[in-house]
This record gives sequence, C-alpha cells and structure tokens, in this order.
Amino acid sequence: MSLSGSSRKIFVFAPLLTAMFLLVQPSLLRAAEAAGDHALLSGIGVSILAATILAYLSVMIRQPLILAYLAAGVIIGPQMGFGWVEDKADIHTISEIGLILLLFMIGLELNLKKIKESGKSLIITGVSQFILCFSMGLAFVYLLGFTFHDTCPCEYTILGVKVIGGRYDLLYLAACLAISSTTIVVKLLYEKFELDTLAGRLTLGVLIFQDLWAIIILGLQPNLAEPQILTILWSFAKGGFLVGLSLLASKYALGFIFQKIAKLPELILVASLGWCFLITGLADYLGLSMEMGALIAGVAVSTFPYNQDIMGKIINIRDFFVTLFFVALGMLIPNPLNNPGLLIIALILALFLVASRFLSIFPVLYWLKNGNRVSLLTTINLSQISEFALVIAVIGRKPEYGHIGPDIMTLIILVFVITSVTSTYMIKYSHSLQGALGKVAQRLGFQPIAGQVQESQDHEPKDIALLGFFRVASSLLAEIEETRPELKSKLVVVDFNPVVYRGLLDHGVKVVYGDISNAQTLHHAGLETVKIAISTITDDILVGTDNMRLINLIKSVCPHAKIIVTAQSNAKALELYQAGADYVLSPNIATAVHLMPVIERLLHGDEAVIKETETAKLTGRAEILQ
Repeated sequence: MSLSGSSRKIFVFAPLLTAMFLLVQPSLLRAAEAAGDHALLSGIGVSILAATILAYLSVMIRQPLILAYLAAGVIIGPQMGFGWVEDKADIHTISEIGLILLLFMIGLELNLKKIKESGKSLIITGVSQFILCFSMGLAFVYLLGFTFHDTCPCEYTILGVKVIGGRYDLLYLAACLAISSTTIVVKLLYEKFELDTLAGRLTLGVLIFQDLWAIIILGLQPNLAEPQILTILWSFAKGGFLVGLSLLASKYALGFIFQKIAKLPELILVASLGWCFLITGLADYLGLSMEMGALIAGVAVSTFPYNQDIMGKIINIRDFFVTLFFVALGMLIPNPLNNPGLLIIALILALFLVASRFLSIFPVLYWLKNGNRVSLLTTINLSQISEFALVIAVIGRKPEYGHIGPDIMTLIILVFVITSVTSTYMIKYSHSLQGALGKVAQRLGFQPIAGQVQESQDHEPKDIALLGFFRVASSLLAEIEETRPELKSKLVVVDFNPVVYRGLLDHGVKVVYGDISNAQTLHHAGLETVKIAISTITDDILVGTDNMRLINLIKSVCPHAKIIVTAQSNAKALELYQAGADYVLSPNIATAVHLMPVIERLLHGDEAVIKETETAKLTGRAEILQ
C-alpha cells in the first residue's frame, strides 16, 4: 500500500509523539501526587497529549476525530486503561464548558430563515424523519426487552445479557437512535464537494430539523422525573419566554452592539461568549438546562451576518474544551470484557439504526418525486448516530436526573463508534452503494419517476473572489461596474466591515461577512469554485494575516484558482511570486506608471484638460468607500 505525504508524516510523527507522551506522563503524575492542587493541570495535560496522538492515528485511517478522543479517554482512564487519570471530576467540570460551547455553535448553524424558506421536500422530510425513527425505535427497543423501571440503577436481562439500566432507557435509546451526526456528515460531504448538491442540501436540512427536535428533548429532560402535564407546560412556557427574550435582545440590542464592534475581532469573540454564558446562566436560573440555554443563545444570533465570523473565532476555543468532553466521556466506558454481550446488543441497535433511516427517509423523498438516486444518497448520508445523542445521554446520566443506567450510556457510545466507522465508508463510497441499492429499489417497485426534482446548484458559483475590501477593491468594483458590468454577477467578497457589507448588498454584490484568514469562512463563501482569488490589501493593513498566508490558504481551499496578491515592496513581491502568486500588485509601481504620462502632459501645459477630465470622472464615480 502506497502512502501519501501526509500519511508518511503521520507514521514518522506518531511514534515521536508517543515517546514524548511516555516521557512526560510520569512527570505529570508525580506532579499530581506531590501537589493535589495541580491534579487538574496534570489531568488536562495527560488528556490532551493522549488525544493528540490518537488524533494523528485517526487522521491516518480517515476516521472521525471524536472516535480518537473517546479512545484516548479509554486508554488513560481507570475503567480499562492505564489509570493515568483517576479523578475525572475536575476534567468533567472543564468539559462541561466544551459542551456548552458545542451547543452554542450548533445554535449558530440553525438559521431559522433558511428553514422558513426551505422547499416542501426538506420540510416534510425534516419533520417526519424524527417522528418515524423515534416511533420505530420505541417499538424495536421495547421488543428487545427495554422498558420503563421504577428505580435507577436497576438490573434486568436483554437477550440473555445482564444490563444495568435506569428508569427511562426506552425513551433515551429511541431518541438517540433517531438523530444523525452533523460533524461527521458535513466533514465528509465537504471533502467530496457534495455539500451543495441536492442530496447534500437535503441532508443538511434534515440535520437542522434534528437539532430542533433535540432542543425539544432538552426542554423535556428536566421534567421526566415528574412527567405532569402542567409541569411540562410550565417548563415549555419558561423556554418560550427565554427564546422570546433572546430574539428581542437579538433584534433590538445585539445587532447594534455587534455592528459597533464588528471591526474588532477580539471583541466579537468576547461579546459572543458573554452572550452565550448570559443566556446559559439565565436558563439555569429559570430551572432549564444550561445546554438548552446555549442552544437558544446560538439561535438568537444565527441570522446575523456576523455568525460565520463568530463561529470562526470560537471554534478553536470550543475544540479544546470539546476534546476534553469526549476524552472524559471515554473514561466512563467500562471494560467490554466484563460484559461482552453489550457489544452484541450495540451491533443489533446499529443495524436497526441504518434500517430505520432507509424506512423513514427514502420512501418520503421518493414520494416527493426526488427520485431513487437523491433519495438513496440522502439516506446513506444520515446512517449514523449523532454526537448530540452523546450529549443527551450525558445529561440523562447526571446525578440530579438519574434517567439512565451506566450500561445504557455504554450502549449509546458503542453504537456511536460502530456507526461512525461504517458511515465514514458508506459516505465515501456512497455513489457505488447507491447504484447497487438503486437496482434493489427498482426490483421492489421504486421505479425512476418522470418529472422528478432535478439536482441543481442552489447558488450560481462565482468566478472572482475579493478577499478583504478596502480602497483598491472599492475602486476595482467601481471600474467593473463602469466597464465590465457583467463581471459583477460573478464576484464574491469576503470582509468583516459592516459598512462594506451593507454597501455591497446595495450594489447587488454577493458578500460574506467574516475573517479572510479563517478557512471555514472561505468554505462558507464557496471559494472552492472560483477561478481568481484577489487580495488588494497590503500586509501593513491586513488584520490577523498577511498575503503570504493568504496564498497558502487559497491553495488549500481552491487549489485551481489563479492568485493575485499585493505587496508594499519589490522584495516582498518577489517572495510572493516564489510562494505561488500568479500576479503581485505593487501599488508603488502602479502609481509611478500612472503618474509618468500625467507628468509628461503637465510639462506640455495640459493641466486644465487633465483637471477637468479627472474631476468629471470622480464626480460621477460611486464607490462604496469614498
């Protein structure tokens, strides 16, 4: 088997990281024993080092990083690992922050305007999928032997296997099996450039609706212990009040605040985190779960043009805490050798999960005239359990709730691991798999439909990307409008200046609010399809990046694009050419070249003509940045 360059590097660095870890780990443990106050720091250090090593190996075999983090927790934890971290309480406290940030990010991606504008196929499928999967899940899990119990924990037998469960195992298993993984699906579809296909858009739409269903589940969780209708209604009333308050604040206060600080990236980060924890604290005060508050906080600002920039700023902080969350979760997984029957039950549940997706999604999309191909691809994309299911299970295991037992938590994690691995390959080879399943579907009577929905691009791809928008870019746009107006429809601009954002919208130019140094922002802007990427701003004005870094970023996001960047000196221009730029704009040289004919004409006494001509040009020229 031949290895790519990145795989060879992993083989080189993984042993080095492992050796480093083995050298550092005893020191961390000795520090923890010598000073109990430092146990948290040593625990975090061991967790991050283990997660790093496993993450490298996970990338090598193309598996989700979440699996690596869970495996790291298993290895360093006390259940079946080396016991390098025995006190999980401190790390669990830190990981709770990651859980809140994770749900805040999910809320940011829940753009309610997009749901409102969705087509019939997406709305019907999004609503029906969870209801159908949950109903089938209740019936199937009940047939296996899971029921309601009076106490938690309690022991009972499933398929001859002793299981330590809780009061609401039936509900939790059915709900968790009904939702799919946004993280895994989006990553894999992005790598295949299929996010903007019809199947990709339907997949993302169903995931958004699943997140809405998850919000309802989070609202119900605190009241399962006393499921009285008035208590549940009162809980939803408090949730509705929090949502209404958040949306009002978003409309009348947050928009103004974010507009004022939009040019200061560090304040965007602080303000968004402050908003998140304000609503989280308010939710806790009202007796709602803090996780639900984080979701509501994210939804409240999801329609802002700044939401992609907020996500770009928070994502690194979130990833640190979320890593600890999943490592801590891995520490809770008991040794399967103590009860190997749980693995058999998990395999049965995983098979049912895949079957339930084909029974709940494919027929609905086919009935809505999406055809065999799109209906099957969407179904294949959603055939795994969600990281959100792990969140729901973790909350259900909290001592104040006590809804499920430890073995139910283990089953949900095992199903997550199994379906994450299998769905990675299912999505990777989805077109071949769809071809084979399509033949089976036709034999079952699902024939190609005349007049089915055609697969098309939701937005026309752009040819030219302006990264950053300042004086030169403003003049370039004005020149395009005057001399080549047909190019304006092929242009996309990325910038985080709210004045520029509004001005470009008024001029009918597609604009994405965000930081040009963030790869996620460029992906959101659709730069994968552009033919020319342009930076007209010199390094001394760029914030948080420079033209050299932009070249590397453009190469990674859109490797086929021609690159135009800007340099303030000749030496810098040569460096940029060597780095891969196709053209380097030198303002000093361009100005000198422009001035030479002007000087010649002034020497010949044409000053009146020049002044009159240039004044007329400037008077009629409407630029965004005057």
